[in-house]
Amino acid sequence: MIARAELSEALAVGGDSADATVPEVQAPAPPVAEERKAPSAGSIVPRRGEGMTLQALAPDYRRIVELVESDPGDGEGVSAKEIAARLELELVPAEIEGVRSRMKCLVDRNWLTASPSGRFTPRQPTATARAAAGKPGGRDGGS
Repeated sequence: MIARAELSEALAVGGDSADATVPEVQAPAPPVAEERKAPSAGSIVPRRGEGMTLQALAPDYRRIVELVESDPGDGEGVSAKEIAARLELELVPAEIEGVRSRMKCLVDRNWLTASPSGRFTPRQPTATARAAAGKPGGRDGGS
């Protein structure tokens, strides 16, 4: 938009380009560091580190991890199709593969694990999932 205005002004001046004065260009203001409260949609999934919570993830990725962690199954994990159904998506290949792609990204960033059979399990439950399940912190909540 600014470039068009400047081009229009330059063309409107006409005459010899050597006589035309070039408007002074001001340097842009330095970026202000702002604290981001929540990741934006389509953001990069951060690698999971010590003490990280689900709040570090974009909402769609956070929901997937919550669903995998809350799976009451037999420890076999859940498939991308099951997660797509729980997300109330249409169970067509495009939607299921989109979920599978997100889940693989979560595996690559240490939020989930994947079995050779293509099922996904939590790497280690986050504090949010343990609280929702009523389990104490720590592995297996044992002694």
